[in-house]
Amino acid sequence: MKLPFTIGDRVVVRYRLPDGRATDALGVLRQLDDATAVIETKRGLETVGLADVLLAKTVPPAAVSLRQRRQSPPPGSPRD
Repeated sequence: MKLPFTIGDRVVVRYRLPDGRATDALGVLRQLDDATAVIETKRGLETVGLADVLLAKTVPPAAVSLRQRRQSPPPGSPRD
């Protein structure tokens, strides 16, 4: 399957594992060639063979967690 993505896109790719089950890789596309895609996920880099891809699409940026929002100063506030 040819992936119509650009390096840096946030993507989800569903692909088949060697045992026949399917799994997803969700993250930022870091490398793409004719045979593989490398996706930076929360667990690290995942290399996916394009022949194993079942579905793929771009996804919006990850939501900001409540913890991150609490740690960030409000917009327009002076920074120390």
